[in-house]
Amino acid sequence: MESAPRKETDSRPAGDPIASLLGVSRSFDGDRVVALREVSLSIGAGEYLAVVGPSGSGKSTLLHLLSGLDRPTGGQVLFRGREPSGQAEWARIRAREIGIVFQAFHLIPTLTASQNVEVPMLGVVRSRAERARRSAELLRRVGMAHRADHLPGQLSGGERQRAALARSLANSPSLLLADEPTGNLDTANSRDLVALLEEIRSAEGTALVIVTHNREVSRGASRVVHLVDGRIRKEPD
Repeated sequence: MESAPRKETDSRPAGDPIASLLGVSRSFDGDRVVALREVSLSIGAGEYLAVVGPSGSGKSTLLHLLSGLDRPTGGQVLFRGREPSGQAEWARIRAREIGIVFQAFHLIPTLTASQNVEVPMLGVVRSRAERARRSAELLRRVGMAHRADHLPGQLSGGERQRAALARSLANSPSLLLADEPTGNLDTANSRDLVALLEEIRSAEGTALVIVTHNREVSRGASRVVHLVDGRIRKEPD
């Protein structure tokens, strides 16, 4: 049986918002380059949202704002209904509630896969034994238990992205942000990674936001937002 078509809209979340953009704009180079223009968007707890659009449409900027890695030049970014006071508070939120999967992996080359997964736990999980146990469990979950002691340079692209996914889950985030997570992967690895992201969201109730220019990646999302020239474009149902 075919599933019902997704609702393509701009700002209505599936549940209570865990993160919101309220009229957010972001410009660079003295306002000569505008990445986002008065975007309003809410992410419901546990929902799966895909943000699609061509390269340069502002997708990565939107994700950086949702995670507090960047600050808007206009509007507000809220997490659990309130605006964090500054970078220190955002850092605490990211450490405990937000996981990020980057297109370029960003694994530390001198650390093993297991050690990379442990890095976000430093200062959050006090026990070294508990960090090692959780790292091993997460790598097993993403199919990387047999590669736990390998350095990133010894891993394939698909393996590195799986290790990066395990790292993003280190502190059981309530919001998982994936920035073009399949951009450096072949078709088979792309499908496997997206299936794994969906499986984790379903099992953990984690809100998942994937930004991508690939419509195939967004196929399983419950909601799709189209970003064009820094604005959300409404699509017909």
